[in-house]
Amino acid sequence: MCGIAGAFDLRAQRSFPEDRLRAMTDAIAHRGPDDEHIHLEPGLALGARRLSIVDLSGGRQPLCNEDRTVWVAFNGELFEYPELYQEIVARGHRPATRCDTELWVHLYEDLGEGMFEKAKGQFAVSLWDRKTRTLILGRDRVGIAPLYYAERDGWLLWGSEIKTLLRSGMVEANPDPKGIDHLFTFFCAGTTRTFFDGVKSIPPGHYLKVRDGRVELKQYWDLDFPDAGDELRMDDPEPLVDELEALLRQSVERRLRGDVPVVSYISGGLDSTVVLGLSSRHRGSAVPSFTIGLDRAGPDERSQSTEAARVLGSPLTTVIMDRAKIAEAYPELVVAAEGPVFDTSCACLMRLARAVHDEGYKVALTGEGADEAFAGYAWFKFQQMRDQNFRRFGRGPLNFGRELMFRTLGGRNARRPSAVEAMNGTRPIQQDMFEAISQATQLVYSREMWDRLGDHHAFSDLDLTNPNMKRWAPLNQSLYVGYKVMLAGLLMIPKGDRIAMHSSVETRYPFLDEDVTAFATRIAPEYKLRGKTEKWLLRKVAERTLPPQIAGRPKTMFRASFAPTFLGPHRPAWVDQLLSPESLRATGYFDPEAVARERAWQTRIPRITPRRLIMQIGLTSVVATQLWHHLYISGGLCELPTWEAPQYAGNRTPGHYKIRPSGDASLPIAV
Repeated sequence: MCGIAGAFDLRAQRSFPEDRLRAMTDAIAHRGPDDEHIHLEPGLALGARRLSIVDLSGGRQPLCNEDRTVWVAFNGELFEYPELYQEIVARGHRPATRCDTELWVHLYEDLGEGMFEKAKGQFAVSLWDRKTRTLILGRDRVGIAPLYYAERDGWLLWGSEIKTLLRSGMVEANPDPKGIDHLFTFFCAGTTRTFFDGVKSIPPGHYLKVRDGRVELKQYWDLDFPDAGDELRMDDPEPLVDELEALLRQSVERRLRGDVPVVSYISGGLDSTVVLGLSSRHRGSAVPSFTIGLDRAGPDERSQSTEAARVLGSPLTTVIMDRAKIAEAYPELVVAAEGPVFDTSCACLMRLARAVHDEGYKVALTGEGADEAFAGYAWFKFQQMRDQNFRRFGRGPLNFGRELMFRTLGGRNARRPSAVEAMNGTRPIQQDMFEAISQATQLVYSREMWDRLGDHHAFSDLDLTNPNMKRWAPLNQSLYVGYKVMLAGLLMIPKGDRIAMHSSVETRYPFLDEDVTAFATRIAPEYKLRGKTEKWLLRKVAERTLPPQIAGRPKTMFRASFAPTFLGPHRPAWVDQLLSPESLRATGYFDPEAVARERAWQTRIPRITPRRLIMQIGLTSVVATQLWHHLYISGGLCELPTWEAPQYAGNRTPGHYKIRPSGDASLPIAV
């Protein structure tokens, strides 16, 4: 992975200042510490920071074709680059490098916008056609690589991270309350909306086409499933086990490609252990592995990961995290993620990436994506129960729990209308979860926040437009929502790309391979979730290569403590400062009295109840939102330093960001 940034004049052919472009690429130097280059011409600016992985000496970018009429700056990997290289040579092209970046210009020459049908991997690409003065900004199918854009003063600005836009000096850091509402509904900014007003994310499977001053968003791919009853079934499933095993071997082999060593994350669970086992088998020697140990900060999987590494002969590095270390890392996490993060485990994964970097590695394989493809999460089992109970009694357990939660938390239900229309008339299991979790807003949002939201409803931002969705099996409907919302918005941003690239580490995802994903969509739901056994078919593959105690190990989500980290007795001082009445009133998002009441209530109720769990997530999100506002928007809320994007001043500023004092470090402490 690398980092890209650029600008395009939508009005004329003005020159974009070189120092301004270099300031934008400086902001993402962590994404590409190995190299930096730019390309400027009237009306266009392309910049790239490079993390050298393929063709270490020859892959400098931006790159162009032979007559210098097509230019590209690219972040990511086209994993089939050896095969694609042979194809373009057979069609008469003479590549000047072995780097997969150059493939883009030749694919475009041959296929135009159809190049995205051939491009497989993880990528964000900016491509400029000088002859037709057409700009294309595209993103991979499932959203592994990020790409953001904004329009200011007749310029379209873009970058791999929002920091590039802020560093341009043309985009101000202003909050979007509707984006914040996404955090309290979907756990993340799950659509084109971000937490910054006027800054958008190109959706997965889409590209922007910019020509003659028009900016057009186009979709080139969407996840699809067979109609219910038409899925692939076999009397003997062994051929399906064979096919999945072959696809996973191929996917891992592709993601081991490159000119630098590759390591693997491992949790001790099924997914990451399968990846480690297949990669070690392909290499013929054990691939080094990295894991996290939680010291009284959540479920600790050290014994499982140690056992898995021992069985596979992998040298294991363990990063130990506790609540204090998680809290200590959180400001850096929010700076890296560019938004509030509710999931405390992201801080642990950020430290894991740092360990990979400190050991001298650039690339790590992970097991993310298996739960989305093969129904690994616990809520899919709840959906099975819900649907069975609905057929028998007319209601399911989570429907009843959601109704009970509405009565328990109460308040402003009229401001939370049904999401049936947004979900294409379906009822995926995530809707029950989203509607339950979002009830925390009824207690913590301020009147000002409700006024700023107006009649807007977060579900109206969801881009679940596949017209076939109603015809799919219920499980597949929920898998689709998982790919579209939480995978792209949570797992691939604050839990994926952003925190890994913060330490100049590229993470690769064999279970998100296009062929693996296509296979998973074709097979019948019972091959994914059979009775109480999740990832049933994947377990059959694992049985061929792993000991039974690992292949049959039940799913355990990697998670760290929520409330004890920020609400417990050993919380850092900046938490109380952020939650003080003065700080809460300064941001205007949350009701100070309600936040104080809910904090006190958490300490009085020792047992875990649905209401307490929801409010733990809600209060953690309050802390994260206040922290983000302090770091990026205004400062002055706590004693922590803030991230500052220096304004462009006509000369280059070294470094990729500055830290400035917050101003008043004597803010009152909330009791």
